[in-house]
Amino acid sequence: MTLDKAGDTAGRSWQVEHRYRAVLEVRNGSPVVEVALRYGASRQSVYTWKARYERDGLAGLEDQSRRPHHSPHRLAAEIEALVCELRRTHRRWGARRLVFELARRGVTAVPSQATVHRALVRNGLVREQEQHHPRKYKRWQRETPMHLWQLDLVGGIYLADGREFKLLTGIDDHSRYVVVAAVLAVPNGRAVCEAFTAAMNRYGVPSEVLTDNGKQFTGRFTRPMPAEVLFERVCREHGITTLLTKPRSPTTTGKIERFHQTLRRELLDEAGPFTDLPAAQAAVDAWVHAYNHVRPHQALNMATPASLFQPRHHKPDALTVTAPAAPDPTPSAPPRSPAAVLLPAGVNAVEFDTVIAASGVLSVLPRAQRIKMGPTHAGQPAHVWADEHSVHILIGGQLVRTLPSSLSTQDLHELRLRGAVPAGPPPANTATRNRVLPAGAVVEVDRTVNADGVIGLGGHDLLLGANLAGTRVTARLDGHLVHVIADGVLAKTLPSPVPVEQRGRLRGARLATTELAAPQTGPIQVERRVPVDGIVMVTRQRIRVGRTHAGKLVTILVEDTHLRVLHNGEELALHPRLENRPVTRFRAYQTGSATT
Repeated sequence: MTLDKAGDTAGRSWQVEHRYRAVLEVRNGSPVVEVALRYGASRQSVYTWKARYERDGLAGLEDQSRRPHHSPHRLAAEIEALVCELRRTHRRWGARRLVFELARRGVTAVPSQATVHRALVRNGLVREQEQHHPRKYKRWQRETPMHLWQLDLVGGIYLADGREFKLLTGIDDHSRYVVVAAVLAVPNGRAVCEAFTAAMNRYGVPSEVLTDNGKQFTGRFTRPMPAEVLFERVCREHGITTLLTKPRSPTTTGKIERFHQTLRRELLDEAGPFTDLPAAQAAVDAWVHAYNHVRPHQALNMATPASLFQPRHHKPDALTVTAPAAPDPTPSAPPRSPAAVLLPAGVNAVEFDTVIAASGVLSVLPRAQRIKMGPTHAGQPAHVWADEHSVHILIGGQLVRTLPSSLSTQDLHELRLRGAVPAGPPPANTATRNRVLPAGAVVEVDRTVNADGVIGLGGHDLLLGANLAGTRVTARLDGHLVHVIADGVLAKTLPSPVPVEQRGRLRGARLATTELAAPQTGPIQVERRVPVDGIVMVTRQRIRVGRTHAGKLVTILVEDTHLRVLHNGEELALHPRLENRPVTRFRAYQTGSATT
């Protein structure tokens, strides 16, 4: 028995003996008032001790639980379990979002935000953190949609080859609706104006535009004298009032800056490097569509931005960007809409001749659709007729296969650039989908991660990370996301590259019958080889291991607050975790480089 337990037991024994003596005096005829004064208690306490002793003996003189026998307002077990599961599945959801989700799921008696928070604390799902009291800012908001757009440029769009692209973002001040989200290979003034013009072609012309003092937006800091840049000219020609923030005052465009934080936390930090610019743009488009139409916004009282946004009824017929020195008659292509309506069959159809590869695979468009024709057709010339709905394969003038198309309008345009010609009448009827899924169905497929950490999904390459190379994973397509489950644990969540209407055609697709797996618990393990200077890098944080361990392959446990360095089970160093960036590299470089 420890000292604390022994002291606690002695204190309870003394308390029972103290009360027992008071009860004996009362039973021997002493007045209750005098006994209460001598023992420092009230008359009611003495009467209670006497009654409990007569009922339970000495055990009745110990302290009793004050917990009520019945709690009619206590959170039901089913609701608390649902709260825990929602929190485990969506670790960024706080109490306010969870209350909203409970109401959305039809819970009759929705608990308060404080009750949900206590449930999270009770189940260990909330980590204690220091409370920060931010500065008080004067908040403002336009009264109607399309009155003011906030525009800004943000970095952080990385490709697998190491290049970084910029993202032009624009948000409606009243509704928080994202009107611009364009990935720019070269973030110059012309590219910014083309993306801005495409947004106006889609939604209409805003009354005002608020930007920072970047050179793409204003020329007032141009040396040796101020000048009008292309963005200012576009705004002037269309009657848009341009507003600029004060230098070094990012809080003026606080709505767009807050959107950038959400974009980084929910997409860029999770998705990792993209294969190319179209893949990055597709991922951003899918995430922005969910942000506008699905995700509730706390600043809007849990309404979606799309429910408050109203584009202008009158839109310009053809807004184009024209540089003052070299006019460009080609209008900028409007961005793809997440809910685009397909044109009638055959409108964008193309046809071309090709040769089936020696492997028996016919590549309509390598990154979009590849068709297995079999070894009997290897090396044979083939004629392909394709549109958004069907692909017809003809060999020797005879139709041999008709199957659903995986090509988009942009893919068909790329085929024209590769030499395809506008197609004539289709050689057969439009292909029918052989698998029709119910609305909102969750689809699962099994894939094996290759050596580069990539899996194929409907003609798209999905980068999961080298740490999963060689692992058999389950890709769970739910809404606009792909949840990757490895060894029964939620390993990664990415934007879905496969449209909902095409998921029934995925190889090995099945309807999900189980709940989403919980994320990994415990610290993340990464490997690093200690260089000659004894310093390794994890999540862009320098960790000093020591020169004496140079050349060793060490294991680092990435915990919430600390980083533990181990070698053969022995702890070499312990450092506080100063960066909350996600781990992007799990294995050590063979060269011993200390970069991440």
